[in-house]
Amino acid sequence: MIAALAGTVIFFSPLLTHYIESDRFRVAMENETAKGLHFPSGRYAPIRRSGSLTAQSESFRATNGEKALKSFDAHGISARFDPWGIFVRQWRFSDVHVGSGDVEIQIYEPKPKAIEPKPWFAIFLPNRVFLERITSEHSNVIWRFRGERAGFFGTHLIITPNGPDFEYVATGGRLKMALLPDLDLRRAHLVITKTLLTIYEVDLTSNSGSGESIHAQANAGIGNDKKIDFKASLDRIPIRTWLPAKWERNLSGSAFGNVHWTGKDPKLESSTGEGSVRVDDARIYDLPLLEKLAELAQKKSFEHLELNDCSLNFAWRYPKIDIKDIAIEEKGKFRIEGAISIDRRSLGGAVRLGLTRQYLDWLPNGEEVFNLERSGYLWTTVHLSGTIEEPKQDLSPRIVELFKESPGAYLGLLFRQFDAWLKGVFGGD
Repeated sequence: MIAALAGTVIFFSPLLTHYIESDRFRVAMENETAKGLHFPSGRYAPIRRSGSLTAQSESFRATNGEKALKSFDAHGISARFDPWGIFVRQWRFSDVHVGSGDVEIQIYEPKPKAIEPKPWFAIFLPNRVFLERITSEHSNVIWRFRGERAGFFGTHLIITPNGPDFEYVATGGRLKMALLPDLDLRRAHLVITKTLLTIYEVDLTSNSGSGESIHAQANAGIGNDKKIDFKASLDRIPIRTWLPAKWERNLSGSAFGNVHWTGKDPKLESSTGEGSVRVDDARIYDLPLLEKLAELAQKKSFEHLELNDCSLNFAWRYPKIDIKDIAIEEKGKFRIEGAISIDRRSLGGAVRLGLTRQYLDWLPNGEEVFNLERSGYLWTTVHLSGTIEEPKQDLSPRIVELFKESPGAYLGLLFRQFDAWLKGVFGGD
C-alpha cells in the first residue's frame, strides 16, 4: 500500500514532468526508440507530458534502418508508459498511437552487430524498448519496386512485436505499384524476420464496395536462402482496369483464375510458374479488325462479340511462356482452340479456327480451307510464327489463293468495299 502510494506521488510529481520534458529525457528516448526499432539513430520533436503515464510528441524520424524498417516518419505521436517494465529492464510502452506517417520497409541482409561496452551500472537500467502496439490511423507503407516508389497509401496500420522483429497488419487505403492498376486494400498481414518474409494474406480489389477480390500469399527467403513462393487467386476482377488505355473501350468482362510463381530468388530469370484464367461475360466491340471482318463477310454481327467461353491455362519457365488449352467461342459464330508459345519474343504454336457455314458464305469454296466439320463448325488450323511485334500466320495466304481461283468472287468483294467507301464519303444509306 505504501509502495503504491509512493508510486502515485512520484508519477504526479512536477519534478518528473520537468524531467520527461527535458532534452536529457528526449535524447534518451531517441536512443532507446531507435534501438528498439533497429535504427542507428532517431529524432523526436519536444516531448510533452499529457498525463501521469502518457506523453506526446509532434514527430519522430529515423532513417537507414538495419532490419525490416528502412525509414520511419511519424506525426502526432502519443504513448502510454508501463512503469512495471522497469522491473524486467524494459522501457515498456503499452500503446503508441500515431496520427499519420510513412513507413518504408525492406528485405534486409542480417549483419552481425558489434557489442558496445557499457558502464557498470547498466545492469540496473532498462536495456531495451518494448513496444506492445503501434497504431496509425493514416499511414503510407512503402517500398521500392522496379526502381519506383510503391506501397499501401492512406492505410490503417497496426505494428506489434514478433520476437525481435515486427508484425504488420494494414487495412484500408490504396495499393500503388508499377505494372498494376491502383487497387483498394481490404487487408494485408505480413512479417519480416532475418530469414523470411511471410505474407500471410493480401486482399485487394479495384472497388472495395464490390464482391471482386485478388487474394495473395507468399514466402520469400532472406539471407543465403532466397527462395520465392507466391500464390494468388482472382475472383470477378473487371479486366478493363488491367488493359492498356487504347483497349479499355474495346474489351470487357470479369476475370477468375489463379497463379503460382516460384523461383530460387526474386529474379525473373530464375522464375517458373503456372496458372489459369477464365473471363465471364466477355465482350469485344469496336475493334477495327472486327469492323473489317464484318464488312468483308457482310455480317454486321461480327462487329460485336459476346463470348460464351473464354479461358486458357499458362505456364512459364524463363524465358519461355506456353499458353495452352485456349478456348474462345461465341456459339453460332466461331470457336478458337489451341496453344501458343512465346520464347523470348519469338511466336509459335497453332490454333484451330471454327466458323459456322453462314459466316463462311462470303468465301468462295471455303471448304477447301475449312475442311473439317465438327460440333457445328467448319475448322481449319492456323500456324503462328514471327515475333510479338510482327506476328505471322498462314491463313491469309490460303484465303487469297481461293479468291485467285474465283475471279468473280474477288470482283464482288472489291465492289462491296467500293460501295462501303462511297457510303462513307457521301453518307449514303
